[in-house]
Amino acid sequence: MTSSEPVGTANDDAHTALSSWITEWTPSAFVVTYLIASTAIFVCCNKETIKILYFFYISTNSACMIDSFLGLAPVRTAREATIAIKHGGRFPSDRNGKVKDLPIIDIVIVAYLPNEKDIIRHQVLYACKKLVYPKDKLNINLVYNTPIPIEPLETELARLPQQYKTLRVIKAPGSTSKADNLNYFFTLKSNADIIGIFDTDHCPHPYNPRWAAERFLADDSVDIVQGRCIVYNTSESFYAKMISIEFDRIYAISHPGRRQMFGLGLFCGSNGYWRAPLLRKHKMDGSMLTEDIDSALRAYGLGKQIVHDMNVVSFETAPNTFAAFWRQRLRWAQGWSQASIKHMPLLWTNPPNGNRGFNERLGLFSLLFVREISHHLIAQHVCLLVSFLITDWPSDLSKLVRILFFRYPTAGWFFWATFIAVLLTLYFTEQLVKYDKWNPTARK
Repeated sequence: MTSSEPVGTANDDAHTALSSWITEWTPSAFVVTYLIASTAIFVCCNKETIKILYFFYISTNSACMIDSFLGLAPVRTAREATIAIKHGGRFPSDRNGKVKDLPIIDIVIVAYLPNEKDIIRHQVLYACKKLVYPKDKLNINLVYNTPIPIEPLETELARLPQQYKTLRVIKAPGSTSKADNLNYFFTLKSNADIIGIFDTDHCPHPYNPRWAAERFLADDSVDIVQGRCIVYNTSESFYAKMISIEFDRIYAISHPGRRQMFGLGLFCGSNGYWRAPLLRKHKMDGSMLTEDIDSALRAYGLGKQIVHDMNVVSFETAPNTFAAFWRQRLRWAQGWSQASIKHMPLLWTNPPNGNRGFNERLGLFSLLFVREISHHLIAQHVCLLVSFLITDWPSDLSKLVRILFFRYPTAGWFFWATFIAVLLTLYFTEQLVKYDKWNPTARK
């Protein structure tokens, strides 16, 4: 070995580290530059241009208040179903005689072991012990990958099926992603009619699989059931509290509302149930950053029916630090852009067997285009408000409120409409919490 070899190796390591650092932080630098440049442009605009931009941004951003009204019907339906169970102690299939037809379900817990080694054993045991469903019709599957052996954990996991006969522990060979794990699982033999997918940090409500099964039994045309995800580590950080509110709006209002208005549902990656033959044939595309959204849009393109059921509840954790939150949202934003561009042709094409109506195309336009630019509109609105503070710094609190919310006569109408929508959203989600409040077992 020559003396220059260690130096070359050190240089290679330094170059690799620098490249990784640039790759990680370049998106953040672009976002910061974008916000600063936008604010600077608004500062330089004349008053008439600012009026036009202000009205445009506030009107488009206020459109989200429609979700609050669209979410009313699904909330009422879910609440009535749960109240009936509490009073009578019987699910719909118990009452209509279809209980014997409950499908066989594969619950698939997907794990990347280095990140989830501290919680994986508890999560698997929770699924084996707490889920309430006929034991002869429920299979629990842990599918994991790891770049390095993690002992004694892997050995302990491998021994669990000796104690829990319905459990399978599967190490996906050569896997480097969640998509690889799932695609490997789809190659294995199973007698399941339905496959439910869960990330490792999820704690499904004990009745989660039963409610999913009830939805499939109630409507043979349903191909995918997406449940409601609730953040439960809200006491750990400010970020978790804010994300929990966001998730309530997404899973209890926006998704059911979109399905109600446009007939367009989504599989969101976890707490989702698929008909097994469809999913095994469908598989996941590992080249997509958000393979879950891609899989849902591919299924929709084939004419498959995706519904949202708010009784199919699962509890999950949210990021507790800004860095973790930022990395998660950057990946989501990039993944959504990638999926939106790929599936934009759905706007003008038809499913293999049938036609896509105008209402559905409008929903796709809203999801793939309007949703994609809405983040820019919100960011532009914020930059515009910041420019107001730069050009006209308020001398007291009342002036600050007037500058931000009541600068123009029409702004007041939008403010109160949005305020009412927020109250309705909080009311609807609070109603859900009231009838379905449940805390998962503390992790050990």
